[in-house]
Amino acid sequence: MASLLMRIFRLGAEKKRVKQYENLQRDVDPRETWETHGELGDGAFGKVYKAQNKTTGSLAAAKVMEVRTEEQLEDYITEIDILSACRHANILALLDATFFEGWLWILVEFCPGGALDTIMLELERGLSEQQISEVCCQTLQALCYLHKHHTIHRDLKAGNVLLTMEGQVKLADFGVSAKNTNSLQRRGTFIGTPYWMAPEVIQCETSKENPYGPKADIWSLGVTLIEAAEMEPPHHSLNPMRVLLKITKSPPPTLSNPRLW
Repeated sequence: MASLLMRIFRLGAEKKRVKQYENLQRDVDPRETWETHGELGDGAFGKVYKAQNKTTGSLAAAKVMEVRTEEQLEDYITEIDILSACRHANILALLDATFFEGWLWILVEFCPGGALDTIMLELERGLSEQQISEVCCQTLQALCYLHKHHTIHRDLKAGNVLLTMEGQVKLADFGVSAKNTNSLQRRGTFIGTPYWMAPEVIQCETSKENPYGPKADIWSLGVTLIEAAEMEPPHHSLNPMRVLLKITKSPPPTLSNPRLW
């Protein structure tokens, strides 16, 4: 009898640990709705597949990650919640988010044009000034929307700027983004990709008294525009640790040859 009560107690405790999230489905097999058609990318988090809705035929990009614990799952909820709340033409739309048998599926709209860095590799050249200005304009519209809703992207770079076949820019990858409760709140977390990182983001690691705000995204946008022109971000030949020092000690980066532009 005592052992049966202990089992019931443990089951109850496990059930309590399973949180329900507003924008995440549980115990629904996404493969019943979505069929995968080849791999689009592979990262430290997991893999991205091209997926098609079995009912409507619409396409999606499916980020599929193995998640072993509830704590691990919580790490992805911010990204899901931000994408779910965003309603803007220049930000990827969330189509579905499902956790099933230890695997998290995040499905977003499919951008057949691909990422800006991949496009440049295929072209074997940077973008023209007119193309860069169009990318800049549309990315700024996405950032304006995010910052108005108290969200900092924190990982802006050409690899996270996607294009549709119509040439529309879509800002992607909110895996390290931060949601503030108000416009005056600032962040104190060292996070992002070093080459595109603003100096105040780097400095917050050593001085929590100097937090940063949404302007950090504007620095990253500037670096992204240099990357679009020259195919690489400034200081790309340095290792990441040296880059962090270079960014904090040097003047803001510029084009290698400004006279060309």
